[in-house]
Amino acid sequence: MKKQTNQSDITIKKSIMDKIWRYFFLTVTLICSSVIIFIVLFILIKGLTPFIKSYHINGAFYKVDFIKFIFGSRWFKNPNIYGIGFIIVNTIYVTIISLLMAIPISILTALFIAKIAPKKISTILSYIIELLSSIPSVIYGMFGMGVVTKIVKALSNFFGYQSAGGLSVLTVAIVLAIMIIPTITMISVSSIQAVKKAYIEGSLALGASITQTNFKIVLSSAKNGIFSGVILGIGRALGEATAVSMVAGNPSSGPNFHPFEATKTLTSTMLQGLTEAEGLEYDIRFSVGIVLIMLILGSNLLLNLIKRRIKI
Repeated sequence: MKKQTNQSDITIKKSIMDKIWRYFFLTVTLICSSVIIFIVLFILIKGLTPFIKSYHINGAFYKVDFIKFIFGSRWFKNPNIYGIGFIIVNTIYVTIISLLMAIPISILTALFIAKIAPKKISTILSYIIELLSSIPSVIYGMFGMGVVTKIVKALSNFFGYQSAGGLSVLTVAIVLAIMIIPTITMISVSSIQAVKKAYIEGSLALGASITQTNFKIVLSSAKNGIFSGVILGIGRALGEATAVSMVAGNPSSGPNFHPFEATKTLTSTMLQGLTEAEGLEYDIRFSVGIVLIMLILGSNLLLNLIKRRIKI
């Protein structure tokens, strides 16, 4: 009887502890969710203010025209005309170029690490990739200013084009590519390592070479994870601010498609002069932030839709 009582007490204590931990995790979850909701609401309120509130500028009151803001080809014109249409185009254009550089390098690097390289070399390379993913953005920006801009400037001079000291579309794309390669590579390595050995052995047993097996079986089986890595890479490329601002050049009009011309992205626009801005000039940067959030969400939804449609 005493033994049954002890077991009952233990069961009650476990039940109480489970409830305590459940409520603890619920509390932490609610706090995190509340912070996210607060941030989103703050950005929405500040970002929508320029289209609702009248600002006192040079003795008169002005609002920002939403249509001109979304489709404008010039960032600012006195007293209250802001436009980011060309900036949206620039952002998408630079991101696409960086992906065209980063995706092949990332996939081939992941394949080498996961299936080709000896174990010791594979371990060393994995550590290097992880280290690259943890480097702060400002370091990449400094590398871009000190190295990439000089290379791009020399390249533009070779083709007889005068660049803005190397600050250009190509420089931004290279820096972004360097930054997103670790993200795509790490996820691709995990996906490739998860491919069942039976698939590989079956391919080799049917007479396929190791190279054919790696490209036709391994990469094909891992394409779902690789595509997920690409989606995360796109998110980082679109949202990167510090490094991009340091090498973009930030012209006031556009769009700019020439690889040796300076460019301006949504993130560099938000960051440029933020600490000195006030009033409408300050609030309008939150409007740019709303557009950036919508662009990232839209690209993720579109890519996931494509993923489901082509059944990756």
